[in-house]
Amino acid sequence: MKAKQILAVMVTSITLCGCQQQLGMGIKLENMNDSVAPGTDFYEYACGGWRKNNPLKPEYPRFGSFDVVAEQNREQIKSLIEELASQKNEQGSVAQKIGDLYSMWMDSTRQNKDGYQPIVPDMQAIANLGSREEILSYMNTQQLYGGRHIISCGIGADMMNSENNLVEIGQGGLTLGNKDYYLQDDSAMVKIREAYRKHIVKMFKLIGDSEDVATRKMNAVMAIETRMAQHSRSRVELRDPASNYHKMAFSALKADYPEYDWDEFFESQLMTDLDSLSVGQPEAVKAAIAILNETPEQDLKDWMQWRLLDSNDNLLGDEIYAESFDFSGRIMSGTKEMQPRWKRAVNRVNGVLGEAVGEMYVKKYFPAENKARMQELVKNLQEALKERIDQQEWMSDTTKMRAKEKLSSFHVKIGYPDKWRDYSKLTIDPKNSLYDQLKAVAEWAARDYIDRKYKKPVDRDEWHMTPQTVNAYYNPTTNEICFPAGILQYPFFDMSADDAFNYGAIGMVIGHEMTHGFDDKGSQFDKDGNFNNWWAAGDAEKFQEHTKVMVDFFNQIEVLPGLKANGELTQGENIADHGGLKIAYTAFKNATKDHPLPVVNGFTPEQRFFLAYAGVWAQNITEENIRQLTTMDPHSLGEWRVNGALPQIDAWYEAFNITEKDPMFIPKEKRVNIW
Repeated sequence: MKAKQILAVMVTSITLCGCQQQLGMGIKLENMNDSVAPGTDFYEYACGGWRKNNPLKPEYPRFGSFDVVAEQNREQIKSLIEELASQKNEQGSVAQKIGDLYSMWMDSTRQNKDGYQPIVPDMQAIANLGSREEILSYMNTQQLYGGRHIISCGIGADMMNSENNLVEIGQGGLTLGNKDYYLQDDSAMVKIREAYRKHIVKMFKLIGDSEDVATRKMNAVMAIETRMAQHSRSRVELRDPASNYHKMAFSALKADYPEYDWDEFFESQLMTDLDSLSVGQPEAVKAAIAILNETPEQDLKDWMQWRLLDSNDNLLGDEIYAESFDFSGRIMSGTKEMQPRWKRAVNRVNGVLGEAVGEMYVKKYFPAENKARMQELVKNLQEALKERIDQQEWMSDTTKMRAKEKLSSFHVKIGYPDKWRDYSKLTIDPKNSLYDQLKAVAEWAARDYIDRKYKKPVDRDEWHMTPQTVNAYYNPTTNEICFPAGILQYPFFDMSADDAFNYGAIGMVIGHEMTHGFDDKGSQFDKDGNFNNWWAAGDAEKFQEHTKVMVDFFNQIEVLPGLKANGELTQGENIADHGGLKIAYTAFKNATKDHPLPVVNGFTPEQRFFLAYAGVWAQNITEENIRQLTTMDPHSLGEWRVNGALPQIDAWYEAFNITEKDPMFIPKEKRVNIW
């Protein structure tokens, strides 16, 4: 999970009572592979049967426990949406908007008949631009309609004054999303770059350009994006809050970066009378300005056309989408088949009208008693984390006191928001082409975003995920943990299973999110969400010594031949897994101390706890996606969230009698020990 972290989440506790022994163990034996010893490869031992029985679906580059739940949720949402789409709804109602948008997505006949024609007026408008001033003005304006710029711009909490929002600009402009794809020279990256070049040419030819024109445009795109990549920060560098915050007055921005018309830039995005902002990555902004001022006008127009085409590849008929999928799906991630149209339609409706769909979802699938049980479990995990804080020998009493103050200040969001989003100003008109409709949606979203955030205090009740999302997050600037309703299903929670299972699965997920408040990044923010060193002298350095053990361990993991994990990039998530396991285990032992659980099917309660944890990460994955995620994802791969995390936990050794003779054994003095 990043600042607004993701893992998979939603929770519930089971009643802590003497009847626990009547409950099942939750572990499905067919999901295991007991031909492998737990100390040799615990991931295969716990998940080998699941992986064998759930081969990788061709529409997924990675398919695991999270995806199983997401598929179930999507089927539920589909039934809700199709019911609306099949009936006549009052014009302007939320039901009309949901039903009509879904129907527009499902109308493949019209989309293929329209083809790329809906985008032609905007492509021609770019081609007709004359002077550099016209080009830059158009680029600025198009951000209001979902267009792309090589300077990113957004609004979020000011990390030095978390009650108020702050405008931030920074690096952007990379279609592939990560500088490594443009700059690394290993054979895999070179192959991807060559495929990207061919993809750009094919896409332009599909909208009528000749081979020569398409090749010219491709060269312009590659030149601009490669130059931008050379001045962009890595994913690891972007994780450091302090080095990515440079607040200044608007007048100082214009003085320090005088080669760009900043008044027009912000006014085109409806940000008038700007007083201050933060420049996230100054070197990237300087490079972007140089690119905008020095690149030939035709090259800039070619890049703008590319970003417009690439951003709308799924709105222009099956032929264009098939080519886009061939690159982004098959080549980049190893996905064999595109998702069926209905899934893409549900995903887009969720993206546009997510809270409206979520309101229907929770009414049918998330009863009030589930939320109450969830609140109970969160409380139990908070108490366990307090115990863990008190037990840390490396932490001073002063820091322990402040850490517990931060923990008690957590803003906990469970299930769904108390106030639903207003969609009254959004119009969905079936007479529009899908491209024109989504362009109108982008404008509505941009105006709504500015209206809610620009020069406004931070709304601490805002949700950054919809209720139906199979995920969760921690947000350091609001010191909140959020658990949407969407994941309250097996293997995360099982109402018929005992505490060993539920604390090992959903309990650990809750503990994971709590630990994000104290990981390498979250620990730099105080209880009010401000970037502030609340650690007593010397404690932060001790913390870093402990986390370095984690970084070094993961840096040595070889995920593919010649490719190692990135311990710096995944540090926060690995710390959260480590802390989540310890917190959940403590809470589990507290919950069962007066009502000990029995051995079930030969498994002790402690063993079932760790088996439940491993089951959360069961998955199959393509080699392409392993490479892609290792480059970009702050989460470790599923296999290593088990085989990398558990050897650091003393209780795991005790539960399975792991000794120095086992391949996964790590000497106690070399294990990670945080929280």
